Order: sequence, then C-alpha cells, then structure tokens
Amino acid sequence: MNRLELPENDWRRVSPKLVVVELLGGMIFLLVVLAAGIALYLLHVWWAATAFGVVAIIAIVNLALTRRRVRAIGYRLREDDLLFRRGIMWQRFVAVPYGRMQLVDINRGPIARGLGLSELKFVTAAAAAGVTIPGLPEAEAEELRDHLVSVAESRRAGL
Repeated sequence: MNRLELPENDWRRVSPKLVVVELLGGMIFLLVVLAAGIALYLLHVWWAATAFGVVAIIAIVNLALTRRRVRAIGYRLREDDLLFRRGIMWQRFVAVPYGRMQLVDINRGPIARGLGLSELKFVTAAAAAGVTIPGLPEAEAEELRDHLVSVAESRRAGL
C-alpha cells in the first residue's frame, strides 16, 4: 500500500458548514462578475461582456463542485508530521513535519465566524510548504493549534 493511500476513516474532515462559506463567497463573486458583464453588454463592449460571460460560467461550475471539493479536504496527525490533503482532480498532499513548524495561526472571516468556523494556517521555513486547513470548528482549531505548538516546540528542542 502506498503511504498516501491511507484508509478513509483515518482522515479528519473539515466541518460541512464550510460548504455554506464557500457557496456564499462564490455567489458574491458570481454576482459581481454578472453585474460587470451586463454593464459591459449594455455599453456595447461585446468582447469584454463575452469574457465576463465565460468567467461567470466557470464560477457556476465551481459552485456546483463546492460540496465535493469541501469533502475532499482532510488532515491526519501522524507520528512525525501532519498530513494535509485537498483537491478532486488535482489532488495535493502536503506533509508538514512538526519540528519545522514556525507559526500556527488561526484566522476567522466574517461568514466563517458567524458559523463558528476557523482556518488554521501553518508556516514553515519553506514558503511553498505553507498549509491552510479551512472549516475547522473554533474549539477544534484552538485545540489543534495548542497541540501542534507544544509538539513542534518539543521536536525543535530535541526532546
């Protein structure tokens, strides 16, 4: 068995409420794009209105896939690192070693905060290895942050 082919029940999922956050953000974006496209159409700027129409179609497809994209997000605490995954067609797996974590940050946007959700961001020395886990319940995000900070400090200290 491949190291990344872990049993599905070993992964911790993000909250299903993240679907609401993603849908609201996507709908706001779609409304802005539609308004701009309609304004350009009324001003007879056909090429730009067509471009905004294409962007609107892509945004609608993105909205349709939101529920599936959220279900594909997960993380797993392993012995030496945190493994994060996301993506449907283009899957991304990132292993963040505990000893390399420099910062564990909690962010809460207005919609997510209203639904009791947070996002946990890990910063490492390698900029490309930064990981953000969205859609965690606030209590779980704080507990996970505290756990990761204590494990990271002990690993850096060589304990």
